[in-house]
Amino acid sequence: MTFLYQRGTAPLASWSRTLFSRRDFLITSVGGLATLFAPIGSLAVSADPWPVLAAVQDHLFPSESGAPGAREIQALAYLQGVLADPGGEPETQRFLLMGVDWLEDLARGRYQASFVDLAAVRRERLLRQVAASEQGENWLSTLLLYVCEALLADPVYGGNPDGIGWAWLAHQPGVPRPVPDKRYGMLKR
Repeated sequence: MTFLYQRGTAPLASWSRTLFSRRDFLITSVGGLATLFAPIGSLAVSADPWPVLAAVQDHLFPSESGAPGAREIQALAYLQGVLADPGGEPETQRFLLMGVDWLEDLARGRYQASFVDLAAVRRERLLRQVAASEQGENWLSTLLLYVCEALLADPVYGGNPDGIGWAWLAHQPGVPRPVPDKRYGMLKR
């Protein structure tokens, strides 16, 4: 894996304060309170967060010879399903999407470019900087959790196409496997 966690780097202090300030602003302001209770589709986040999320996932879980990466396991499709799930956790959904804006602000401030357009070395530097704050580490950990879910979940949930992750790990799935109209989550509705 390319990305390694490294805590305690000093240059992140101002970015960490910025993250905290934004969160405080949203929580304490009237507009912020309205935003907290708004449906996920009405949040003021990047117009198209998917390229940035895909780039972060690819960096966290790159493809290697003989091993699937985020792209092959369709981690982005899985994450899109998680974020679109009306039964999902709105705070987590909001946090993941807001993280895209935070990362883009950091990339543009430091390199005058979108995270998507950066070379791997610059992406690594930014992600290490992000991981040095508690909020940033939580954001990256949550994204990595969903990459792992995409690797291990039944393909009916949008990731792990044709069981590619299972094959790589030499895992035999349990039976019976879910069918599209009887997936977990759908039974609660």
